Amino acid sequence: MNASQTAKKEAPYYYVPDISAHPIRTSASLLITLLGAALWINRYTTGYVLFLIGIACLLASLYFWFGEAIRESELGYNSKRVDSAYRWSMAWFIFSEVMFFSAFFFALWYMRDVTTPWLSDIDHRSLLWPGFSGEWPNFGPAGVVDEYKTMGPFWLPTINTALLLTSGLTLTIAHHALRANKRGSTIFWLSVTVILGFTFVGCQSYEYMHAYADLNLRFDSGAFGAIFYMLTGFHGFHVILGSVFLTVVLVRLIRGHFTDTHHFGFEGAAWYWHFVDVVWLGLYIFVYWF
Repeated sequence: MNASQTAKKEAPYYYVPDISAHPIRTSASLLITLLGAALWINRYTTGYVLFLIGIACLLASLYFWFGEAIRESELGYNSKRVDSAYRWSMAWFIFSEVMFFSAFFFALWYMRDVTTPWLSDIDHRSLLWPGFSGEWPNFGPAGVVDEYKTMGPFWLPTINTALLLTSGLTLTIAHHALRANKRGSTIFWLSVTVILGFTFVGCQSYEYMHAYADLNLRFDSGAFGAIFYMLTGFHGFHVILGSVFLTVVLVRLIRGHFTDTHHFGFEGAAWYWHFVDVVWLGLYIFVYWF
């Protein structure tokens, strides 16, 4: 059943949109973006331009694609079957993100508790890695890595932890307010959540500047520097995405979208945000404390 055959007052068993050019446009935008990034890394001037064009096309494509999905929802096309499909899709997406971060946490454990002690035993230290220390973090064999200091848990990481945990609480309050059909309260607490999310991003940006300028902790600071920026950087990217998701939900709430019983757009963004919170707790413990 396509859009022209769908009645607005009663959702079909399973709504199937008309043929759309959004997927091919998005794929082409991603191709241009990656091609531009590859050329840019290899110092071709055209790469920078292609990369920006690709990003602009990608954002435009997603804007119109998501806007169409929002209109379908507000017109009542999404039945319980469609709602169930959205929920399963979001659940599997978050599961893939769990696996993504699990790989980085495993790499951190493997380097710290397996590789470092193994390379510091008498055989490897005398033959392959002279002068190598088995401490974590380290400066490589014979000090090949410039000296640096690690980022401790106080105070910026602890402040960021408080920000994210508080944002999870305010988001939960907003969700309960929406289920109670208290739109004004929902908008207020969701606004607080968005502010806390972007504040976290600002604090992490300041933390990076402090790490580079004052601690000499860089991406090339051995295994520790690489895994530190990979884990915290990718998490920060997810916080930015989550904050954008919640901002879109906030705008939709202000425009009158969602009801107390029909608001998966809100719930999907909330699931993602709570996942981001949990990942940060792991980072805070295993990166900053251990």
